[in-house]
Amino acid sequence: MNAAWLRRIGSRGNWPLVAALLLLALAVWPPRVQLQRPVFEWQVSFDITQSMNVEDVELNHAAVSRLTLARAAMRDVLAALPCGSKVGWSVFADYRSLVILAPIEVCSHYEELLASLERIDARMRWANASNIGKGVTWAVRGARSIGAHTSFVFISDGQEAPPLRANETLPMVDITPGEVQGWLVGVGGDVPAPIPKTSSSGQPAGYWQPQDVVQGSAIGGTQNHEHLSELREDHLRSLAKLVGVNYLRLDTPDALKTAMLDRRFAQYQAADTDLRWIPALLALLLLAWRFAPDLGLRHGWRLLRPRVRQRSFGHMAPLPRSAPDRT
Repeated sequence: MNAAWLRRIGSRGNWPLVAALLLLALAVWPPRVQLQRPVFEWQVSFDITQSMNVEDVELNHAAVSRLTLARAAMRDVLAALPCGSKVGWSVFADYRSLVILAPIEVCSHYEELLASLERIDARMRWANASNIGKGVTWAVRGARSIGAHTSFVFISDGQEAPPLRANETLPMVDITPGEVQGWLVGVGGDVPAPIPKTSSSGQPAGYWQPQDVVQGSAIGGTQNHEHLSELREDHLRSLAKLVGVNYLRLDTPDALKTAMLDRRFAQYQAADTDLRWIPALLALLLLAWRFAPDLGLRHGWRLLRPRVRQRSFGHMAPLPRSAPDRT
């Protein structure tokens, strides 16, 4: 790099290039910028019992299992949450919702969150029972134990197995309704469908039959087909009201994203903000101006300047004489 090259780069006509280089350097080595912004902290519980393997919901116009739709919706949420937000995972089976990953920051741990999310499936279950009401209370306790600003999401089809007995109530000894904010999310179709039976290793083993499960009257009606599964929405709504949270039906991934980005669940705090796109965009505009002048504004004034006819004094044509005044 010699002095002549530096003088050429620093000449008056090349100032956009110099400015663009400085802006690109700023984009590569950005200063630490912290701005007040809304952030969220969520502990998300997935129902991993076998009824969540029923393929009665759609994703990209294809039938998928309830758990597959729930994971896809959560992937969209991870991509949309602002930096500084935290997300953790829990899994539900039997009567407990167990924390397997406490909330961690989404931007610095994005790949880890995605990788662990994809591994949540029915092979993680430790029992075939599904006491949804007790699982919701465990989800509340889990979020409460993590921190005062932690909200929870509990995603399930709402099917109790074994079914609840008539007038059976949910124990709420240590839970105050509304003390922990969050969502109960229902997922599943409205038509009862066979429940796939799988081994502990996830291998298909047919479908559950009437004699394989405890039959009885499900809460909110007189159903007697516990070997089949549909979204038990009335049950989930009643549980949401009981613990003082919101209910949402998950039909599309966007529904969960809208719910989890609701500003009612946000806290405002200083968070690292990526502003590198600003100097990068300015550098791109300057480079376009420098190297594509016909498309930019650097020489645009020439197109607007009125053209002046240049005359050569060596070949000047004689001016026409005006007609004599005969008045």
